[in-house]
Amino acid sequence: MLADILQEAEEKMKKAVEGLRRELASLRAGRANPALLEKVLVSYYGTPTPVNQLATVSSPEARLLVIQPWDRNILPEIEKAILKSDLGLTPSSDGTVIRITIPQLTEERRSELVKVARKKAEEFRVMVRNARREANDKLKASEKNKEASEDEVKRAQEKVQKTTDNYIQIIDKILATKEAEIMEV
Repeated sequence: MLADILQEAEEKMKKAVEGLRRELASLRAGRANPALLEKVLVSYYGTPTPVNQLATVSSPEARLLVIQPWDRNILPEIEKAILKSDLGLTPSSDGTVIRITIPQLTEERRSELVKVARKKAEEFRVMVRNARREANDKLKASEKNKEASEDEVKRAQEKVQKTTDNYIQIIDKILATKEAEIMEV
């Protein structure tokens, strides 16, 4: 019973860390990264579809993304979707592929991106803390229902706290790495 509660809390915390990694991957850091376009949805026969499901997205150079659609007819739609996105990127097409040159980030934009990254990291820290709170509530309920002794619950709560601290540290490391990547000129 207690082990299940601990395992469930840890799984939620793992999901929060993975979610943060995905979120931060989509933040532009001055380098071309195919993950930038993961959230760009293209209207493909009336259905919003991610770019990476319609084309091969590659990064042959540090500041260049190349999108090679499997269906050439969708090329203009992909261009429109990229222009509409909040990425601030301008695609150029030659009829077969779309090239996106990633411009250098200004110092002001870098600091804005760092703020966004910190905000996202805090959101995911809150998720980890919520998982801790839920686990502690379940542990207290199991103590109240006489399913576990007070000592067992205390030990389990300490484990939950250690796990929480561990995942918060992981989030902080991920954030520090992303901040360094963003501030890199």
